[in-house]
Amino acid sequence: MASTVISDKRPGYGQLLRTPGALSFLLPGFAARQPFAMLTIGIVLLVQHTTGSFGSAGAVAAVTGVSMALFAPQSGKLADRFGQRAVLIPGVLVHTASVILLVVLALSGAPLWALFLAAVPAGASVPQVGPMVRARWAAKLDGTPLMPTAAAFESVTDEFTFVVGPVLATALCTGVHPAAGLIAEAALTLFGGLFFAAQRATQPAFGLSAAASAGPRRSALSIPGVRVLVVAFLGIGSVFGGMQVSLTAFTEEIGNPGANGLLYGVFAAGNMLAGIAMGAVAWKTGPRRRLIAGYAGLTVAASLLWTTHSVLLLGALGLVVGLCIAPALITGYTIVETLIPASARTEAFTWLTGAVALGQAAAVTVAGRLADAHGASTGFLVPMVGTALALATLLALRSRLKPRETSRVAARGIGHRVPVAVD
Repeated sequence: MASTVISDKRPGYGQLLRTPGALSFLLPGFAARQPFAMLTIGIVLLVQHTTGSFGSAGAVAAVTGVSMALFAPQSGKLADRFGQRAVLIPGVLVHTASVILLVVLALSGAPLWALFLAAVPAGASVPQVGPMVRARWAAKLDGTPLMPTAAAFESVTDEFTFVVGPVLATALCTGVHPAAGLIAEAALTLFGGLFFAAQRATQPAFGLSAAASAGPRRSALSIPGVRVLVVAFLGIGSVFGGMQVSLTAFTEEIGNPGANGLLYGVFAAGNMLAGIAMGAVAWKTGPRRRLIAGYAGLTVAASLLWTTHSVLLLGALGLVVGLCIAPALITGYTIVETLIPASARTEAFTWLTGAVALGQAAAVTVAGRLADAHGASTGFLVPMVGTALALATLLALRSRLKPRETSRVAARGIGHRVPVAVD
């Protein structure tokens, strides 16, 4: 029948959003992922206010990033085994309590080591809503032409989150109270997370059901291709962290700190625009080749950041960097879906998300020290080095990104096997 034929054209966002049950997890998922982008800036603004030190504030924020990167994959593994709801509800409660404790300690003038201790559970319990949403898309769209569109949609949503979240947290901290950003983060985590967890109908299969359909249970990190992608996403995290610190240092250095928000907004806008375009294009080349080409472009653009000394040029180059990030992110998520069994989806997505957070935490620390010691422009060396090392890894180990098997494409309930484009 003609109704079962899949068009060669890339399905659009409208068709994606008409997927049965999609809006039931997208809307609460969007609210629940806002705190992810508010946590770091909220900590920096509060701790800097109470200690008077950007160094101390950045160190506490970095602890949360490292903690999240280390514990997020374990949360994803538990979600694959016991279900998202079973992991999300206790995680939301622990995170809310930890953030409130951090606020109380900071406002009471507690020593820095106490803030570090509170930052560990606050970071470790960050709800992995983004990977959970991606896992729900994968469960619904496994092997269909809509999967790349869903990956692009999620990238745009992530970028929109990273635009709205920091602006909201900053406005609350500067206009209401230095602790207001973190308090709002805790409230959104609690209510948004519980609302998302309540959407049980779209929760992916887990435990024995998922394992039975996908073979023996394996850790996602045991798959060589996943480890390669983790390195690639560490490099992307170095861009986010290096840009955040270095743009702030640069605008303060030239006596125009108000330009920081504009420059970072241009960078994020480039990422969003590229993400929208990625979801609308029907690519003829395979994802592995697209990833390497996109990452090469990102490396070249990031390598030029330290040479700029004007707001106009930095804004233009920041836009180019943003345009290059989305293709790398989206293609990486597309590839990982071809490497892993269904029983390890959420864990794999959290490894990638955690890698971005770890790269960002490391970049914030290193770029901050470089900017303090040698000027703002040296902080931009961090994205250059991070992306160059990651690109070298991708080139050397690109054969490990080969899909584990042919993918199954289902057309309105009728499926057939088709080869996956690798290169």
